[in-house]
Amino acid sequence: MKRVDDFRLRLGKHELVPIMIGGMGVDISSADLAVEVARLGGVGHISDAMIKTVSDRRYQTKFVKQKLALYKYNVENEDKSPVKFDLGKLIEATRLHVEAAMSRKSGDGMIFINCMEKLTMNAPKETLKVRMEAAMDAGIEGITLAAGLHLGSFALIEDHPRFRDVQLGIIVSSVRALQLFLKKSSRTGRLPDYIVVEGPLAGGHLGFGMDWAQYDLATIVAEVLHYLKSEHLDIPVIPAGGIFTGSDATAFLESGAAAVQVATRFTVSEECGLPDNVKQEYFKASEEDIEVNQISPTGYPMRMIKASPGIGAGIRPNCEAYGYLLDANGKCAYVSSYNREVAAHPEARKVSVMDKTCLCTHMRNFDIWTCGQLTYRLKDTTRRMEDGSYRLLSAEHIFKDYQFSTEQKIALPE
Repeated sequence: MKRVDDFRLRLGKHELVPIMIGGMGVDISSADLAVEVARLGGVGHISDAMIKTVSDRRYQTKFVKQKLALYKYNVENEDKSPVKFDLGKLIEATRLHVEAAMSRKSGDGMIFINCMEKLTMNAPKETLKVRMEAAMDAGIEGITLAAGLHLGSFALIEDHPRFRDVQLGIIVSSVRALQLFLKKSSRTGRLPDYIVVEGPLAGGHLGFGMDWAQYDLATIVAEVLHYLKSEHLDIPVIPAGGIFTGSDATAFLESGAAAVQVATRFTVSEECGLPDNVKQEYFKASEEDIEVNQISPTGYPMRMIKASPGIGAGIRPNCEAYGYLLDANGKCAYVSSYNREVAAHPEARKVSVMDKTCLCTHMRNFDIWTCGQLTYRLKDTTRRMEDGSYRLLSAEHIFKDYQFSTEQKIALPE
């Protein structure tokens, strides 16, 4: 009976345990987690989502405070178009985070960074270019393009000296999205080094509509593999979303996948960046506690735990401090929703905004609990302690359980 360890992922000159940890944003996929996964021989991700907040917490910078001071005059203004990121400070924040992770790296694995296209930042092309180039300059080994089609992303960095050296991958949820990406990127003469196929059971933002339940990861992966074969393209395919056991992973590897990307089980690892009290909420969640909603200002459906404190919280938009979801015209769907509710309830000291949420503030405060569909099974992966709480797991324990387990078994901690 085969197990994950019987396979290897080959990326360039690297031969890796075929386990990739998804890039969960705002330091949930922390440097601690990425470094540990690389030590174990897999691929760990950090994320550049709200990189200045991460830098302030981790490296004692004052980027958020400085940005708020600069644009404080605009807090009451509905027009957020003046609010821009200082690209030099964005470079510095990225460099600090990437260099800190890479300096600690050991083992035969790799450390990548997740870059979301929908993290628009009021200057989509300029900020995305800076984010990717700064990560490459700081020594990152791979960049995974996420949350968007990324039709022009390769072109933004094609003149960078590491463009053909660093591993570049794309997350897609359909053959059609992959075809569009390959067509638009072809003029750079550069194919992606890997393709992550994310299915409908993944956590956070989904590449599907509210009809997500009609889709199936195994079917999409088979379609992608068939398409690549028909086009004579040899690109590693990495399924993601709902792969909960080593046996789940092995089934994909046996069907032609090069590796698997997993995340949900690592949310309750000691190395994960979530606060410990939030990790307990993940353990406690039942299947009925998990929903896909449309409160994200990005326009993408989003999976999270229903009890997330950020749902319906009508806080004032914090674009001057954060401003990561402002589009090229300085707009954010949450700002519009908030102003609508304030106008409708002029005497209220606090309003509730149910249709959208201020993702910048709530993700920064760990008040939106994004999760995979199978989060309700986390309680079955550990032991409950006398006080009723659940024991956290080491990333090594979870990784090795994926790597060596068979017959749908899950190894409980000693």
